[in-house]
Amino acid sequence: MSSDCAPAPFRSAFVEVNAITLHYLDWGGDGPVLVLVHGIGDNPHVFQDFATCLRADFRIIAYARRGHGRSDAPPGPYDGSMLTEDLHQLLDALGIQQAHLLGWSMGGNEITELAGRYPDRVGALVYLDAAYDWSTPTFLKAFGDILAVNSPGAEDLRSLDAFRAWHRAAWLGDIPWTEGLEAYLQELARPDAAGTLHPVPDEEAFAASFAALGAWQRNYTRVQAPALALYASTFFPLDHSDAALAQKLRTFEQDVMVPFRQASMERFRRELPSPTALKFAGRTHMSIGVDRLDELGAAVRDFLRGPAPR
Repeated sequence: MSSDCAPAPFRSAFVEVNAITLHYLDWGGDGPVLVLVHGIGDNPHVFQDFATCLRADFRIIAYARRGHGRSDAPPGPYDGSMLTEDLHQLLDALGIQQAHLLGWSMGGNEITELAGRYPDRVGALVYLDAAYDWSTPTFLKAFGDILAVNSPGAEDLRSLDAFRAWHRAAWLGDIPWTEGLEAYLQELARPDAAGTLHPVPDEEAFAASFAALGAWQRNYTRVQAPALALYASTFFPLDHSDAALAQKLRTFEQDVMVPFRQASMERFRRELPSPTALKFAGRTHMSIGVDRLDELGAAVRDFLRGPAPR
């Protein structure tokens, strides 16, 4: 990691919004506010390494969606309107009048919806492997099926070491492990008294979030903000040590993701008013935000410096 992306201190805090408590991380920093929105099943520590690359130019904040990380996990609702209002009220509670927004994976839904509802609150949008309409039936069914076979088993949850090994193989591939990834991993699963890990979000919150993903249709036509879409070259690592699983992952990539990615890029370029789309070679859906951060930071920084004040 370069000196520009060296680990930096951050503040961990909680804020009351929309009748629940959300957890957030604040790296401080100078310049315009950039709010980071994680994906389904994740937590704000997924941005811990990347945020440090940008704090010289922006004030960086990342929060945990309801049901995720250390935020409250109410029984419901988890629909798109509620999740977007969580983000809207987070901005209000932190006194942020306008912010750039970066969404990773499912986070692309919140940032699109907020930009459409409250255009004056949004400077520019960055989609980190997030410029997809996840509700597309041909994708969603195949995605649910591949998650079912590429999820941690009981042995993978017996210890933090086992869970770390599973997560690297399933999502990241052979990339350097970092302080940020370790913090992220430790928020993904919590041990019980016997040391067995239990995933966060729990089964109920994840199911509710996945249902929201399936019902939340992307609407780019209301977005007025400039937008940058960064696409990974593959969704999962394709060299898994389990040969049968590796074949299923390759089939998912070729039959589902390749056409879905191409159609999504074309739609993004067609429907957004000021679109820029880039593809990052050698990245997966999860490694795009944690690997070779100099390149990622430069792309985001250069884009966000570009929009004129509104």
